[in-house]
Amino acid sequence: MHLIKTDKEIKKIAVAGKILAATAKKLLSEVRVGLTLKDLDEMAFKLITEAGAKPAFLNYRPEGAKKPYPCSICASVNEVIVHGPPTNYSIKDGDVLKLDMGVLYDGWNADAAWTISVGRISPEAKKLMEVAKKALQLAINECRPGKTLGDIGYVISRYVHRNGFFTLKGLTGHGIGQELHEEPTVLNEGRRGEGKELRPGMVLAIEPMIAIGTDRIKQLADESYATIDGSNTAHFEHTIAITEHGADILTI
Repeated sequence: MHLIKTDKEIKKIAVAGKILAATAKKLLSEVRVGLTLKDLDEMAFKLITEAGAKPAFLNYRPEGAKKPYPCSICASVNEVIVHGPPTNYSIKDGDVLKLDMGVLYDGWNADAAWTISVGRISPEAKKLMEVAKKALQLAINECRPGKTLGDIGYVISRYVHRNGFFTLKGLTGHGIGQELHEEPTVLNEGRRGEGKELRPGMVLAIEPMIAIGTDRIKQLADESYATIDGSNTAHFEHTIAITEHGADILTI
């Protein structure tokens, strides 16, 4: 793996990103009460493979995992923030669902996540989702040459904390390319001017993961992560490339 990608390599990641975005748009439009998480996973596999790509998560074994991941997407509900394997759980009114997915195309990966609510949710849960989404956009706005990884973490945590929510400790973004997870680690907290300097050609998966009641997480038996107090969570992510002029979002 290498930190700086060429224009040709970034274009390949962008193809993966377009397939991912189209898949996500379809999945998000299908989310409804009564649909199972496994239904969404099967849909994603079909859409990604029909586009000539592969689900990047399927059979992927991240560092520290006990076994390869058995599904095409992660589908995490309410207090489960990330890495939730799709099951026969039927979506219910009031659920907050996080869909996280990766696409591998021609040897290059893209990764993104969205949070969607189902039916009626509390005003606090609605605000949580809005803050997580805005935090991602603020972070993307920071992504230009001369800025640092610390600047990204700073704007995320500052905005989240000012709105009364928590960034979840131990869950981070990452570099991406031929490997799904590459250097550098992209923290959701930081100090301005600290950390690695952003340079044209860097490709990052930035992903604020936030909660209502705590910054602490626990790992569940299925290797997903949930808040330690059971409070609701939200997660948004895009793969972006640093250019001379700022960030190019590759997963829209």
